[in-house]
Amino acid sequence: MARPAQYPLELRRRAVRMVAEVRPDYDTEWAAMKAVAQKLGIGTTETLRKWVRQDQIDVGVRPGVTTEESAELKRLKKENAELKRANEILKAAASFFAAELDRPHTRS
Repeated sequence: MARPAQYPLELRRRAVRMVAEVRPDYDTEWAAMKAVAQKLGIGTTETLRKWVRQDQIDVGVRPGVTTEESAELKRLKKENAELKRANEILKAAASFFAAELDRPHTRS
């Protein structure tokens, strides 16, 4: 089971927007992120940096796997695992029934 997100989605979006808005006021992007992280009570600046990078990927500014693609990949992997389990069950059942058919039957 996935752990719940520590920060609400709206806070993440707001933080990313704030970094873009205040970036010109700071010498580096990291300094802007650090200031926003402290202002919003985000545990580490690195957390905010990841949100900003993922947002850049999602809007197409930076190459990488989008949030939507990542969710689809996760869903497909889960579905694949379920299908593999079902296939193993079907193989075991087929083997069991084949053995029953091969067994000589005695008539009473």
